Amino acid sequence: MARPDAVTDDVIADFKRDGAVKLKGLLSPDWIAALRDGVERNISEPGPYAKRYTPDGKDGFFFGDYCNWRRIPEYEDTLKNSPAPDAAATLMNSEKVVLFHEHVLVKEPRTAERTPWHHDQPYYCVEGTQTCSLWIPLDPVRREVCVEFVAGSHLWGKQFMPAKFNADQRYERAPNELEPVPDIEAERESHSLLSWDMEPGDAIAFSFLTLHGAPGNSDGGTRRRAFAARYVGDDAVYVKRPGEVSPPFPNVRLEHGTPLRGEDFPVVRG
Repeated sequence: MARPDAVTDDVIADFKRDGAVKLKGLLSPDWIAALRDGVERNISEPGPYAKRYTPDGKDGFFFGDYCNWRRIPEYEDTLKNSPAPDAAATLMNSEKVVLFHEHVLVKEPRTAERTPWHHDQPYYCVEGTQTCSLWIPLDPVRREVCVEFVAGSHLWGKQFMPAKFNADQRYERAPNELEPVPDIEAERESHSLLSWDMEPGDAIAFSFLTLHGAPGNSDGGTRRRAFAARYVGDDAVYVKRPGEVSPPFPNVRLEHGTPLRGEDFPVVRG
């Protein structure tokens, strides 16, 4: 596999230390144009897991959907054939790269809803240290409205209770299974928070265990469409959690503790 130019030695070191790093110019304009086409089709033809997080009557539009790569060819092509899986392989230091899923999040102009502070692994049916999400903006994103990451939080050795993006809903989990997410907003001065100005073609790579959240899109005329490619590596295994997981993967019949493989989790490198 080829190591993308965006993944330098310094980038690899920053990813290991901070759990999140900017990859400048990872994808060419052609890949971005294809993803834009795919996202517009996704919005007009949402999948079974699509969510609208903006209440009726409020300004803006916060849309999310995932697990559509088998019906949207631009997604599948990007996830398998772009530099994205090569970048993930290098950052994870993994011989194999397995596609976990893709996730689309769109915040139209004047969208007030935040993405709450969370980290991803407790939502998922997966455990492992070799994990990598690539957050790929399809529009210019100012640092003020970009996703923020708590540097080094992937090394805390903790997993926090998942939070619904709808603030009035909760995950169906045992109440004492995991501790609540720290109040990062109240503790901002106590943490090193990472965020960047982003251009289409850039990406943010982060571990499934890195705490992150995002403000609303206060820009009056700029969309914030983002495509997230989620990959796992050699040490990742399927886990059966005591309660709700997201995505649900209802048709997966893997044994607890076995590698992620099969139609839902194809090996895309290695």
